[in-house]
Amino acid sequence: MKITRLEMVPAGKYLFIKMHTDEGITGIGEVGAWGYLDGTAGVLKKLEGYIVGQDPMRIEHHWQYMYRSMYFRGSIIMSAISAIDIALWDIKGKAYQVPVYELLGGKCRDKVRTYPAVFRFTPEEMGKACLEVKEQGFTAARLMITGDMRKEVCDYEEGIYNHRVEAQAEKVRACREAVGRDFDLILEVHRSMNPMEAIAFAKAVEPYRPLFIEDPIPPDNDEVMAEIASKTAIPVATGERFINIQEFENLLSKRGARYVRPDVCALGGISPSKKVAAIAESHYVDLVPHNPLGPVSTAACLQLDAAIPNVCIQEFPSFYLQGSEGSMITQPLQLDRGYLVIPDGPGIGIELAEDITEKFPPAQRSLHCQIAFDGSVHDI
Repeated sequence: MKITRLEMVPAGKYLFIKMHTDEGITGIGEVGAWGYLDGTAGVLKKLEGYIVGQDPMRIEHHWQYMYRSMYFRGSIIMSAISAIDIALWDIKGKAYQVPVYELLGGKCRDKVRTYPAVFRFTPEEMGKACLEVKEQGFTAARLMITGDMRKEVCDYEEGIYNHRVEAQAEKVRACREAVGRDFDLILEVHRSMNPMEAIAFAKAVEPYRPLFIEDPIPPDNDEVMAEIASKTAIPVATGERFINIQEFENLLSKRGARYVRPDVCALGGISPSKKVAAIAESHYVDLVPHNPLGPVSTAACLQLDAAIPNVCIQEFPSFYLQGSEGSMITQPLQLDRGYLVIPDGPGIGIELAEDITEKFPPAQRSLHCQIAFDGSVHDI
């Protein structure tokens, strides 16, 4: 079998690929650098010159060749490699008529616990939304702790340290009171706190027993992340922006996280994500795969989740649940009382709808960052 063509399939705010072969088997993949799809498309065109004509079964060899060629690294390059790697695994599974998880060692589970995000920003609204999520059958929800810092909605009090810490802690308290004990709260800080705020906030919300606090600070300094992790009983989760397995090893060797968040569409695909799972297992750390993208990303995550022993919970994009994006694939993913069922079809278990680009005209996201009430740049 030989690869004959790499086709790019834009749809909405996503970029998928189809990898065609001379035996009629087609694999699908998805790009992770959602803010720079045009740049990633350029890298894919470059990599197409290598991958066309190759045997799709030699997945690790191709990964090493693409990763080591031309010396350069970066999120756009790794996102392109991710899409190709996922498509290669999809082809191999289809060729052998088995799910990818069988090629990775077989099933560890039939379904994986999942959670949606709550895009509300006041304590009252967040508590109500968490209760709605619980009533839908989920047992966990992701809370957007950062909130809206724009000057149109904020005032001078946002510059007061105590106010910021207390206001964010109040959101967690309201959500815990709304849902009771039998529900997990995931605190998505989105890199928006400095170390002092992060430690104070974590201490303030410890009584509400969140499942974890995600990216309390920008994740660029392992030592500082480890310091925060050492000063709270709440587990720290990070890793969604990492683009090589060494970043995970460096973080874990410093005890900087109890949960890691590899992104199969940004790290380089299924191949390195499986290696991260093994690294994490040696540190008694679980995975919470990052998944803010489309259905190919979700399906690839589920194949990984099925084949590793140390997955905790799987992020599931809320816009898939609330909108029409389920029709991007021919058979919708199955939810079972807050769990995603692992697809058992060959490859990654899904197929893109034939008319996906017509149904979802391309709409790349624009460059955007939040300008806070005082005129400074602020993480969202």
